[in-house]
Amino acid sequence: MTGPIGFAHRGARAHAPENTLEAFALALRMGASGIETDVWMTLDDVPVLHHGGTLRRRPIGELRAAQLPPWLPRLADLYATCGTDFDLSVDLKDGRSATAVLAAARTAGHDAARLWLCGWGLAPAGWRDADPQVRLVSDTRHMHLTDGWGAHLAAVKAAGVSAVNLRRRRWSRALVDAVHDAGLLAFAWDAQSTRRIRALLDLGCDAVYSDHVDRMVKALGERRLSSP
Repeated sequence: MTGPIGFAHRGARAHAPENTLEAFALALRMGASGIETDVWMTLDDVPVLHHGGTLRRRPIGELRAAQLPPWLPRLADLYATCGTDFDLSVDLKDGRSATAVLAAARTAGHDAARLWLCGWGLAPAGWRDADPQVRLVSDTRHMHLTDGWGAHLAAVKAAGVSAVNLRRRRWSRALVDAVHDAGLLAFAWDAQSTRRIRALLDLGCDAVYSDHVDRMVKALGERRLSSP
C-alpha cells in the first residue's frame, strides 16, 4: 500500500447508479484507486453487488442468480469489466460470502493484498483462515467499545485485522495516532466534501470512502503533490 487509498463508495455513486458496472468503471476512469461495494449471496451461492439486499421485497438470499435482474452485477462481472488493478473494499453482508468473494478474486487474478473484507467489530477475524494475505477491516461502532479504545484496538490487532473503519466525524488526530500505534490502519467513510476529505488526510487517515470521486481524486492529488 503506497499512499492513502481513495475508495469510490458503491462505485461513482454521485455520478452514476450505485453498485452498477457503469458506476464502477466510471470511478476508475475518474481516477479512484479503489472501489467499495456490498456483497450478498444468492440462494445458489453467487456473490452479487447490492446495498440493501432486497429486491421487490424479497431477500437476495432467497433468489437464485438466474432470477436476478440483468442490471444487478455479480462480483465476477465487476472483475470482467474493470480488471484487477485497484483496491477492492467489500462489505460482507452474509456470513457465507468471504469464501465466495476470495474464490472470485482468485479466479480473476486479483492480488489478495488489495482485497479488503469489511465487517462489524471482530466479525472479520473468522475470515483470516481463507487467505493469509487478505486484508480485514473492522467497522467499529460504539457497541464494540465497552472496555475502551485501548482494549478494542488490542483485540482487533490480535484477531489479525488490518484496519479500523469509522465514520469521518469520529476521527481525531489522537485516535488516528492510537490506531497507528496499535499497528493498524485508519479508514474513514462518509467523506463527501473536498474540505472533509482534506481534513481526514491531514489527520493521517490511510483511506477515505466517498460518493464524489472527483472531489476525492482532487484531494488525494493535492496530498501527493505536497508530500516530500
